[in-house]
Amino acid sequence: MKNKILVLIGILALYSCQSKNESKNIIKTIIQDTLSKTIGGTADLSDAPSRDDKAVALIRKQLNVLLVKDLATMTKDDRYFYYEAFDLNNDQKNEYFVGFSNSYFCGSGGCSGYILNNDGSVINHFTVTDFPIYVTTSSTEKFYDLIMKSGGLFHHIKMKNGKYPTNPSIEEKWKGDVPKESTKVLDIYDKKLEKYSF
Repeated sequence: MKNKILVLIGILALYSCQSKNESKNIIKTIIQDTLSKTIGGTADLSDAPSRDDKAVALIRKQLNVLLVKDLATMTKDDRYFYYEAFDLNNDQKNEYFVGFSNSYFCGSGGCSGYILNNDGSVINHFTVTDFPIYVTTSSTEKFYDLIMKSGGLFHHIKMKNGKYPTNPSIEEKWKGDVPKESTKVLDIYDKKLEKYSF
């Protein structure tokens, strides 16, 4: 409720500050629309990233194939995923990081997930990973190196023969802090990524 009141005050202040020479009709229409959505509870006040319906459909279809043997034992609450797109090999096509955060896919060592190509094919499956994953600026085999946290430690993950290793906990430990120029992906807990069913 406080958010709605703050939005209303901000909009009213913006409206009252407009000069008389400006086109008030456009601003008035925007304000009225925003006010009605805010009061009605239909305004989207979150900062969740916009979704790509094609990517969601592609990932959903692929998960139903990859996890076909698991589907019968999974509950409805187990069947959701998060994703984030990132161009890992500078080919102007995004790859998809797909992660989970429920007990079916997560244990004491971390969670499982996938990295998919733009066409939905699997680059690799990974296990025992804590989110987020960091994409560095260095690369191996034309793919950016990753830093994954597993067991409380960061590990340097490099492409090997066209695949990233599946178990980050046995890879080379990362020494020092995560480089500031690295990009966080699948920041499931802090970024409030949208959750999708499959």
